[in-house]
This record gives sequence, C-alpha cells and structure tokens, in this order.
Amino acid sequence: MKANMMPFPLTWDMTAQDIMTPNPHSIREDATIKECITFLIDKGFRAAPVIDESGSPVGVVSQSDIVVHDRENVARSGKNHDYFGMENLTLRALDEPVDRGGVRVRDLMTPVVFQVPPDASFFRIVEELVALNVHRLFVVSDDGILVGVITALDLLRHMYHEVRRDSADWLLAKS
Repeated sequence: MKANMMPFPLTWDMTAQDIMTPNPHSIREDATIKECITFLIDKGFRAAPVIDESGSPVGVVSQSDIVVHDRENVARSGKNHDYFGMENLTLRALDEPVDRGGVRVRDLMTPVVFQVPPDASFFRIVEELVALNVHRLFVVSDDGILVGVITALDLLRHMYHEVRRDSADWLLAKS
C-alpha cells in the first residue's frame, strides 16, 4: 500500500448487529394516540417502530404523523384556526381538547418498515439510508422479529470514534 493511502476504516467491516441499538422500544399498533404521544414524549423519540401482537414490525409512527392527523381533523371540523405567535397563547388554548375519535396508531402510522437483516454491511446500511432518504433503519431477524434500530447518528458516532482513535494513533506515531 502506498504511504499516502489510508486503509478502509474498520467501521466498514461492521454489520448491522454491531451498530444497532438492540431491543428498541416500540409501540403496539392498537395503542391509542394519547398512549403514543405519551410514549414518544416520555422516551424523547421523534418516531418509533409499530409492532403487531407477535412482535413483527408493521410500520413507523412519528410526531409528524400525529400532527398531520390532528391538522386534518381540524380541517374536517370546519373550524377556522388562525395562526398566531407564542405571545398569543393562553393556558386555556393549550388545554383545548383534540377529538381523536378512538383513532389507533395503526390508523395514522406509516405502514412501511425500512429494514435490514442483522448481517447487513455498513456500506449497505449507508446505501439504504441515502437511497430511501430516511433517518433510521430497523434491524429485523430472519423470522421477522424486530431486534434493533440504526439511526444516521449511530453511524456518525461509530465513524467519529474511529477517526478519533486513528488520529491519536497517528499523533503517537509522529512523536
């Protein structure tokens, strides 16, 4: 190898199983919107996988899905809501109930699961995220069970730690 060529980073040898967050929190497809909102807020998530009773992923629900659903309900109700700034908000306005009519997570989730198997390569994971224009992929076992999640931030963390390690090694070699 030429002196100015760097070897592929070790990250490239990693698989989905090495990178994923195992046993991700998920929500049942029959959960209510209220349960979903509480779950997302309490966990600090923007989105979560939706699973059926067998633990198989059937979709993804996001904060955006809930906002879009509520906005569509307001449009159907015929109410004319003006847009206003924070200075116009009152506690009364924030306490106004939203009628969600018994809607379940399955009714508003995105019914697509972008997934990879546990043995997917680092390159395949990056390729899928870019091609699908998504922020996360779910890791699903051969028997269809959700076993992990990989976010774009997870990939960056692995690359960052590798760059730091390689930089430290390079600095030590120079001294």
